[in-house]
Amino acid sequence: MHHYDEMHTADHAVRAHYAGYAQWLEQQPPSALQAKREEAELIFRRVGITFAVYGDDAGTERLIPFDMIPRIIPSDEWRHLEAGLKQRVTALNHFLHDIYHDQDILRAGKVPPDQVLDNAQYRPQMHGVTLPQQVYAHIAGVDVVRAESAEGKGEFYVLEDNLRVPSGVSYMLENRRMMMRLFPNLFARHAVAPVAHYPDLLLEKLRDVAPPALNEPTVVVLTPGMYNSAYFEHAFLAQQMGVELVEGQDLYVENDFVYMRTTQGPQRVDVIYRRVDDDFLDPLAFRPESTLGCPGLMQAYRAGNVNLANAIGTGVADDKSIYPYVPDMIRFYLGQEPLLSNVPTHLCREPESLRYVLDHLPELVVKEVHGAGGYGMLVGPAASKAEIADFAEKIEIHPERYIAQPTLALSTCPILVEAGIAPRHIDLRPFVLSGKSVSLVPGGLTRVALGEGSLVVNSSQGGGTKDTWVLER
Repeated sequence: MHHYDEMHTADHAVRAHYAGYAQWLEQQPPSALQAKREEAELIFRRVGITFAVYGDDAGTERLIPFDMIPRIIPSDEWRHLEAGLKQRVTALNHFLHDIYHDQDILRAGKVPPDQVLDNAQYRPQMHGVTLPQQVYAHIAGVDVVRAESAEGKGEFYVLEDNLRVPSGVSYMLENRRMMMRLFPNLFARHAVAPVAHYPDLLLEKLRDVAPPALNEPTVVVLTPGMYNSAYFEHAFLAQQMGVELVEGQDLYVENDFVYMRTTQGPQRVDVIYRRVDDDFLDPLAFRPESTLGCPGLMQAYRAGNVNLANAIGTGVADDKSIYPYVPDMIRFYLGQEPLLSNVPTHLCREPESLRYVLDHLPELVVKEVHGAGGYGMLVGPAASKAEIADFAEKIEIHPERYIAQPTLALSTCPILVEAGIAPRHIDLRPFVLSGKSVSLVPGGLTRVALGEGSLVVNSSQGGGTKDTWVLER
């Protein structure tokens, strides 16, 4: 399957936006690059930039492999991508407000009502709750891939919308910090747009959505605790924003207001950037056995005395069975044509699509509609006959639980491997922030499938990361 090469044209010429970097790379002795790679690993390990892998018998934490060859995006491509991402997240926020209020899009028949109202991520408790700025997804991590079009150009596609508790931004920031430390001369030679202001931008957006009439809102980051796979990121973002990192036991509710226990006494909390799933936020409203949340939080939230980022109930909009309708949301709410395309998607709950999927499993990627992290999926071209037969049985029993998509030839970017430099498949997760306006820092987290020919970029499945450079000119 032919794929788009980010660095080279079809006739192996270096693309214009990579020219300066490629020239520098050719001049680097392999031993010098290897030494830099070892230095990066040592620093990452010393700082504690790790990722917990559930069910990993080898240990609870490991480093996410870091590649030193940046993914470079020219300014004109970024402007198009940025506009498309802002458009998409704006429409998704309209959709979330609508389904918890007037449900115009359901009555108009643009999205099947049962797909929303019977969705496991739909929260009836949110119906009629009006949020500041009408923002539900304050932080969205949108997974974007590039595939070669019929004309030989690289075209961006949105693969997934992550609106619940999207992770990975700390690796974007630390990758940039590492590259600037290892190769300061490269940043002097290239006009690379900065990303270091992300924590300031995030704090600004969180303050934007504080309950009304607050001049100096108190923001906290709520973590499930140190055993969570993304705990490093929770602590990192709290530290970078200059706010408290709290667990559920540090909070309590009194008279429908949320307070934080401090050594100076109780302090009111106005905005909670929560990295805890809906079900565990409040044992009085959701799972009674949860010890991760704060009893009474939902009541304070409904009363408008505290705001949560992201909002409870955002998961219905990043469900893979809702994903195919996002282009229609853009047309319905914004009156615009989508700037970024979806990947063509078959909903297995539809009989005609189900027949097609079962007949073409060896060619397709099949995903669970509630799945994440690369789990619960079948990559047809890489699967054995036995795996395909087993998955077909699962789909036939519960077709509503699955979607299928063509196997995209994800674009490749060079990475440093033991034998030298070789292409590997990549995706991109930009982080879109919504408050009084919608903003994003230039770039995002580029994830890399480290195995030759592999299309699985997820960190939990052994993928790596690299720095993403957006050129300012």
